[in-house]
Amino acid sequence: MTTRHFLTLLDFSPAELRAVIERSVAMKADHYAGRDEQVFRNKVLGMIFEKSSTRTRVSFEAGMAQLGGHAMFLSPRDTQLGRGEPVEDSARVLSRMVDIIMIRTFAHDVVERFAEYSRVPVINALTDDFHPCQVLADIQTYVEQRGEISGKTVAWVGDGNNMCQTWIHAAAQFGFRLHIACPPGFEPNHILLQQYGQHVTLGHDIRAAVRDADLVTTDVWASMGQEDEQRERAQRFRGYQVSPALMDLAKPDALFMHCLPAHRGEEVSEDMLDDPRSVVWDEAENRLHVQKALMVFLLENSKR
Repeated sequence: MTTRHFLTLLDFSPAELRAVIERSVAMKADHYAGRDEQVFRNKVLGMIFEKSSTRTRVSFEAGMAQLGGHAMFLSPRDTQLGRGEPVEDSARVLSRMVDIIMIRTFAHDVVERFAEYSRVPVINALTDDFHPCQVLADIQTYVEQRGEISGKTVAWVGDGNNMCQTWIHAAAQFGFRLHIACPPGFEPNHILLQQYGQHVTLGHDIRAAVRDADLVTTDVWASMGQEDEQRERAQRFRGYQVSPALMDLAKPDALFMHCLPAHRGEEVSEDMLDDPRSVVWDEAENRLHVQKALMVFLLENSKR
């Protein structure tokens, strides 16, 4: 048995991804029943944040506490990574002191290099290319609300960003159809589109993408690190807003998701998050539970 990592959804087989979600659903039920199993007793999670976050930090830290472990928050000011220490050296040192590591950073190659030199499992808690923990929570939310997602149609509206690219991986791993609608010039990586074209339709018409979809999802127009592009993006993305009227084109039982934080009045209308079809609050909570199940899986299937 070797050390397992979770850098993209492709690091697990479809069966393993489903097993993590099933375990997450069970752990969620145990938590509400007051039966949290202390499986992380004497375990330490190192949390490396080069990008700030609310949901990521709280969900990982709370998850470790609920299961008897400890989470250690490390910002660029707290580590030698922020002072120029090579990623490989930091990985060698930190992985001798903690049991599992999550990294939220900019360049995806940082988590890849860290994992290559780490003795313990490494989790991608967001990079500029992928956000697998979030989409895993999203899939769990759909499963809880509507059942199996295989064979369904998911519509992505907006930027071809890290979330969109992770949904492309998800379409291949879970066997659903993904319709992407984004402004010209903001498409996801063309190599991903070539690799998974049999699962993905790309266009610029949001109405066509959403029509008869089982799930509609979106993200902010300008992600973290793109603040200087906010004004231009607001102009380019005008017309790519999800609203209850747009949702009416989807199937009657369609769900709406957003990874949050949302900018009401921009990528979503003022009333979309409160629409009965919106499950954004359940989706946010499921980050907590699915990450607990993910960490259990990685620790059970890795050797120190």
